[in-house]
Amino acid sequence: MRRSLLRTIQDILVDAKGLEVRVLDVRQLTDITDYMIIVNGTSTRHVLSVADKLVEGMRQHGVRSLGVEGADIGEWVLVDFGDVVVHVMRPQTRQFYNLEKLWGGAEAPGGALEI
Repeated sequence: MRRSLLRTIQDILVDAKGLEVRVLDVRQLTDITDYMIIVNGTSTRHVLSVADKLVEGMRQHGVRSLGVEGADIGEWVLVDFGDVVVHVMRPQTRQFYNLEKLWGGAEAPGGALEI
């Protein structure tokens, strides 16, 4: 189920023209979620569009988000699906916060997933 959930999210992000999609397995690092997906949008408008398409696309697959944060500004929108948290960010914001490095343990073999 998780693999299909991750695949569905990734497909929606790619269809929305999200860039540099990265899936991190954080199960061994935190209890707040199992996977984090980080994706770039090219502008604030694109970040908001990608997040909106993700929420709507998942709703069409019968999955509702538990929450959406940051949609008022559009630099970084977090969409929480419980087992999977998606970060849609502008490239500058992603580079500044560098979540991949913050969750560096997820980069261990098997941590950064190709789905």
